[in-house]
Amino acid sequence: MKQLQLEELGRLSVEEYKKQPKKEIVVILENVRSGHNVGTVFRTADAFLIEKIILTGFTPIPPHVEIQKTALGATEAVAWEYHADILAYIESIKQQGYIIIAVEQTDRSILLPTIKTPPKKWALIFGHEVTGISQATLEVCDFAIEIPQYGTKHSLNISVAAGIVLYTLTHL
Repeated sequence: MKQLQLEELGRLSVEEYKKQPKKEIVVILENVRSGHNVGTVFRTADAFLIEKIILTGFTPIPPHVEIQKTALGATEAVAWEYHADILAYIESIKQQGYIIIAVEQTDRSILLPTIKTPPKKWALIFGHEVTGISQATLEVCDFAIEIPQYGTKHSLNISVAAGIVLYTLTHL
């Protein structure tokens, strides 16, 4: 066995990537404070051909040194937008037929492994590293999903959670 070199991986160029059909998934980051987490979500979105990322509130935006460090160029390939008002953006995307899904631990969360068929068009919201998704945003979501956890910690890092959720839902 040998590790493949970059040129052996057969990856798309940025131009080729932009022409590829994308999954109708929008990732919304609400008040994510760490540029490292934002950059990692960009890189994960690139891996799974996600439609776009929406940055809201005080979430840092590219170009930002922490984002660039972990995104490794994914900000050039993955479409993204900044919207100061997350609730207005959610209302507009709902009108386009997207199902709004909070990735959050709530009193009515659905466990991720129980989802068998995701909606055709969906938006996943990931929140602040400590406080999660705001109550006002939760109130306009169609439902919430939760990653089962069995250890002593009550949550996962947002970039880890995004990777688990995007991988799982894009492989159903």
